[in-house]
Amino acid sequence: MAQMTPVSTVIVDDHPAVRAGVAQWLSAGTPPIRVAASGNDVSVAWSGEGATADVVILDLHLGGPVPATGELRRLTEAGRRVVVYSMRADDATALQCLELGALSYLTKAEGADHLLEATVTAADGRAYTPPSLAGALAGDRSASRPVLSARETEVLIEWFQSESKVFVGRRLGISPHTVNSHLEHIRIKYAMSGRQAATKAALLARAIQDGLVRLDDL
Repeated sequence: MAQMTPVSTVIVDDHPAVRAGVAQWLSAGTPPIRVAASGNDVSVAWSGEGATADVVILDLHLGGPVPATGELRRLTEAGRRVVVYSMRADDATALQCLELGALSYLTKAEGADHLLEATVTAADGRAYTPPSLAGALAGDRSASRPVLSARETEVLIEWFQSESKVFVGRRLGISPHTVNSHLEHIRIKYAMSGRQAATKAALLARAIQDGLVRLDDL
């Protein structure tokens, strides 16, 4: 459901010029996006107005060579909606961030339009796929693919195209409980194959990697 109030964000980036540039892009968007807080480390996302912002825009390198994947995990496990905005353009890093629960991964080579779209989409709890991420997903062809039943595949694709499990159940003539059971079985199969998919975004990444669904189908 579309948000009735302006989307708010907290920007976490150790470069002041980047924070200022992103804030300007967001405030000039249509509709404008409010920057509730910004700072050079992730503490700004846990305190003050940053703690309740709809979306966290997170740089992956905060003053050091080690990616902030631990911080990303803590944010997503707390239910925060995160868009990673990073200098790194390698596919492995992008896919790792999706696995950790980020709703989108953008490189800083991608412009304002993609960042605005990713932020608005994340505020609605949905994943956004910019061009660089599409390349990463299309290029990953893991050999450890679980075997899904025809019904599981059907439920999975319907879920990607729907807003809720209730709607999926109506489309397929089954109860929301049964939809949830199929999705849990799919997650277990992925976990048993060594490819965790704890969030909807991560499960979508797996499905695209395995050729179960194409970006054009969404």
